[in-house]
Amino acid sequence: MKGKVYIVGAGPGDIGLITVKGLKYLKKAEVVVYDFHLNAQVLNYINHNAEFIYAGKRGGHHTMTQDEINRTIVEKAKEGKVICRLKGGDPFVFGRGGEEAEALAGEGIEFEIVPGVSSAVAAPAYAGIPLTHRLYSSSLTVVPGYEDTTKEESSINWDALAKGAGTIVFLMAVKNLSHVCLKLIENGKSPETPVAVIRWGTRSDQKTIVSSLKDIAKLAEEKDIKPPAVMVVGEVVKLRETLKWYENKPLFGRRVLVTREHSEGFEALEELGAEVIEFSTIKIVPPESWSELDAAIDKIESYNWLIFTSANGVKFFFKRFFERDRDIRDLKGIKICSIGEKTASFIKSYGIKVDLVPEQFNAEGLVKSFASGLAGGGLKGLRFLLPRAEEAREVFPEKVRELGGEIDVATAYRAVKPEVHGKRLRRFLKEGKISIATFTSAATFNNFMSIMEDDALGLLKGVAIAVIGPVTARAVEKAGLKVTIMPEEATIEAMIKSIIEWSAGSK
Repeated sequence: MKGKVYIVGAGPGDIGLITVKGLKYLKKAEVVVYDFHLNAQVLNYINHNAEFIYAGKRGGHHTMTQDEINRTIVEKAKEGKVICRLKGGDPFVFGRGGEEAEALAGEGIEFEIVPGVSSAVAAPAYAGIPLTHRLYSSSLTVVPGYEDTTKEESSINWDALAKGAGTIVFLMAVKNLSHVCLKLIENGKSPETPVAVIRWGTRSDQKTIVSSLKDIAKLAEEKDIKPPAVMVVGEVVKLRETLKWYENKPLFGRRVLVTREHSEGFEALEELGAEVIEFSTIKIVPPESWSELDAAIDKIESYNWLIFTSANGVKFFFKRFFERDRDIRDLKGIKICSIGEKTASFIKSYGIKVDLVPEQFNAEGLVKSFASGLAGGGLKGLRFLLPRAEEAREVFPEKVRELGGEIDVATAYRAVKPEVHGKRLRRFLKEGKISIATFTSAATFNNFMSIMEDDALGLLKGVAIAVIGPVTARAVEKAGLKVTIMPEEATIEAMIKSIIEWSAGSK
């Protein structure tokens, strides 16, 4: 039984530019064959039971030849697998997607093409250069810029290119920049024609240079512009100073490392131009035994207060609650306390009212709220249930008992270290491409140090470290590192606000 192949364009770099359809097929794939020029964050969306095959294709250095890639996707399809051939940009714009589709068609294998956003249009757009404009250009030509300069005859019609009035976009032209400029000038293009070269377009390290046709190659050499880059030739380049928007964002150029399992809540940083790199150092899983939580659920009617300290606590508690054949009506008369507005919002999604959200979003704030009478006149005679992580601070349970209350602490979930390798992240850190590393718990930090092994301390030198809470801060400082950012409130929202304020002050 033959499988099916989806040849998907992943876009040029900004993870938000992958299409909805491309993401849909990526998630259902059993085999993913992917290239180098991708934002690796897109791989987080893949079914992690899938087989990953790295095809390389980086600046002429290919891990697999094109024939090997063709053969691989054919063989996997013949095994009956669903395959996503994930390519940077658009698969049919100098991406050899046509050759791969031909190989599949020749074997009678079903395939679909999912177009992607090509760097030919995306990089200029992020640099503030419209490729067409009524006052400047009404046509567009896209040309490969990697042609062998030693060839006696060129496959490019330089005369037609030079004499045309429209915009020209050269892809992969950096190594041949001097040759491209010379050929255009020799064939009649004005040496003063505006030119832009955009490296790593749509990414946080996007770099754009602008000059004339006669001087751009020299400037590119001075500015150390290397592949991958897009070259735009034409009068539309003049609009960049007015229309550049991406590089004007306040957090442009910042890369923020997120070490929790999901990066929800960090969208505000992306809106301001930062790139969020998700590298989870914890994985949230059920407890090894449900015995504690089951015992508490079986006597749920005996509690006066149910306390949730995180969305994970809510999620795992109710999952088990319903599995034990209980329903929301069984919580009648029990008051609900939430640490933080986000957790409260998650509780409300179950149709449950939250009775108390302490002003301080930590154990000390919780103790203060109850001790000051917000629980209805003290703790004596009150019974509390606290479903939480396997390893957590004992401040609140101990204080409840001191004040005469009774409390059952039940493990609802565990945070474990996932099986991940940090090769790409290690390279980013070594190259100074991570601006801020965020740690939302001591576990996220300690697991990061374990994953990075002996390199960990050196890799974080020079990186601003943002943490939530004093416990996480102590873990960082114990390792010999300095905490740069720690908000007063122990919430993601407060951390984001502090990162934005710190970034504004450190520019």
